[in-house]
Amino acid sequence: MTDDYEIKLLGPGDAKVMETLLTVFAEVFEDPQAYQSAPPQRAYLDRLLDQETFIALVATDGDRTVAGLTAYVLEKFEQERREIYIYDLAVLVSHRRQGIATALIRTLQEVAADKNAYVIFVQADLADAPAIALYAKLGTMETVNHFDFAVRPRN
Repeated sequence: MTDDYEIKLLGPGDAKVMETLLTVFAEVFEDPQAYQSAPPQRAYLDRLLDQETFIALVATDGDRTVAGLTAYVLEKFEQERREIYIYDLAVLVSHRRQGIATALIRTLQEVAADKNAYVIFVQADLADAPAIALYAKLGTMETVNHFDFAVRPRN
């Protein structure tokens, strides 16, 4: 279903493409403050994209970024293995229901195999029915609680 789209794994030198993905996230999540108010320098993005522990995938339609995901590789301590956490996944409204999110996750599964990961996991807000439906179609659901702990600056 994604014949018109190309899925690409970003690496060093792809900072400009990563910037376009930040724009997609800002639009889809309706959060320009988080994704565009203090954009990282291209050198920072290139360093990030060069790290073994960071994964960024984009879906492009021609030269336009229409979707993408970011994920982190977590080295486990209890066994010599890795998990991958999907941090963000977004598809522009105009390009939904075309299999792009599924293609991104399937591509991430291939990347995960190359990185010797044994599982990929993701969180979804309870109110985000489309995300929950997608993830339930592709994986196994676990019900958990999520807690945030504020980090206080040292004085």
